[in-house]
Amino acid sequence: MNGWRLLLTRPAEECAALAATLAVQGIHSASLPLLTIEALAETPQQRATMLELDRYAAVVVVSKPAARLGLTLLRRYWPQAPAGQAWFSVGGATGAILADYGLDASWPVAGDDSEALLALPGLAQALSAPHPRVLILRGEGGRELIADTLRARGAQVDSLELYRRHLPDYLPGTLLKTLRSERLNAVVVSSGQGLQSLRELAGADWGGMLELPLFVPSPRVAEMAKALGANRIVDCRGAGAAALLAALRESPGPAS
Repeated sequence: MNGWRLLLTRPAEECAALAATLAVQGIHSASLPLLTIEALAETPQQRATMLELDRYAAVVVVSKPAARLGLTLLRRYWPQAPAGQAWFSVGGATGAILADYGLDASWPVAGDDSEALLALPGLAQALSAPHPRVLILRGEGGRELIADTLRARGAQVDSLELYRRHLPDYLPGTLLKTLRSERLNAVVVSSGQGLQSLRELAGADWGGMLELPLFVPSPRVAEMAKALGANRIVDCRGAGAAALLAALRESPGPAS
């Protein structure tokens, strides 16, 4: 597809799934995972929050790791999920994990980002109850926009941090070596933290990467990339494979 050769930077399992999807479309990719998922040890706060799950009008799940780890806790403390509780996810892939479990899950059809989630009519309906409480399942330090916006709408918001993400150990120069050896001409990041890890790993080589097309999942991450000096930013308006493929189709090929 237009000669794209992409560097994928998601966690290893997600890189493999995306690479397989791209290969079907004839797109070459190489994977260099920039985020490792580490589950946090269960705390008394986690247990207390899960035992009060039925007091929340809505549960918001921000990522696939949050969905998987959250469902592990749900199985432990609630063999049957609270009846009538609304669950929401930022993207379709996360939502599918929740729906497959049998939860009443909703997610944006267009856009895998916080802004699209916050615009869902179903979320507004869940918040229409008196003194609504919302629980956010997320990683360490993630997605404050959702919590802040829901509080501004009158909800009491609690967050349950289930995992942390960190940059794997790579030898200096690994990023540039991968780009050159695989003859890659664009980079894909799926989150703001992934972008920060890319910048950290690049180190002194960052200046040489600023003209590479950089595919990002949302306007928020696009602004972050702009602040870091990237010059060819493509906002996919979603972190899923479908959003990336649509962006690749709409973008001029690297040789154009």
